Amino acid sequence: MQTNSISMGRTAYQHYIPPVNFGYVENDLYRCGQPNELNFPFMEKLGLRCIVWLAPEEPNQNVMNFVDDQEIQLHHLGVLESGNASDPITEDMILEAFSLILDKRNHPMAIMCNIGRHRTGTVVGCLRKLQRWNLASIFEEYRRFAGPKVRLLNEQFIELFDTDLVRIPVDPPEWL
Repeated sequence: MQTNSISMGRTAYQHYIPPVNFGYVENDLYRCGQPNELNFPFMEKLGLRCIVWLAPEEPNQNVMNFVDDQEIQLHHLGVLESGNASDPITEDMILEAFSLILDKRNHPMAIMCNIGRHRTGTVVGCLRKLQRWNLASIFEEYRRFAGPKVRLLNEQFIELFDTDLVRIPVDPPEWL
């Protein structure tokens, strides 16, 4: 029995299943939660060069194997000094993420955390602020991915984030 494709006559159709909370952020920039084996064919189609991993713990071994097999650079930024997974994301983590996100050589890229809600949503929200989106639109996007688990501290962080701290590269992505 085939698990990843369905044969119909001479043509095989591959199932492409995106990870939880997958979303298109900008050209060659995506967001999602940690993928599983069912998501790997979809993720492979993205041709990722880089993953910004924001969760405090390492991705699971299957993801690590996928990253190695696909020769994707994994940048684990989510390590917290306190070790408390519920602590909010820090300004330093956002700035480090932006140094990777704004470097076109890292694209195509995915921004990830366990579920793709809070940490990923905060980074994307700060990116939207850098792109000069209005706060209502930023919060609508954050809430769409966070669902009923909206964290007001994350929204406050996005609102108060100082975009002047971000170093814009000489040759930024066209969407900035």
